[in-house]
Amino acid sequence: MEHGHIVQVPNKEKENALSRLKKIEGQVRGIQKMIEQDRYCPDILVQISAVQSALTKVAMQILEGHTRGCVARAIREGHGDEAIEELMAVFRRFS
Repeated sequence: MEHGHIVQVPNKEKENALSRLKKIEGQVRGIQKMIEQDRYCPDILVQISAVQSALTKVAMQILEGHTRGCVARAIREGHGDEAIEELMAVFRRFS
């Protein structure tokens, strides 16, 4: 399993991820405005926490798709150990 290998993501899954990321982008812009307007720090931190949570949800969606698609395929094709090691490296980045 090579890094950077391009895999076609199902359109619905791709559209869902892009939609969520556009919403997150808007939330980040909102946080920037809050800071510019000297808003109350705890309110800003709540919004930052919401963005972090939303990003984690998108990441988990992408990770699930990768596991069910690429990793499962690699296991079926006899490249499971390498795929699982790569998957574990991704998990370590998130923890």
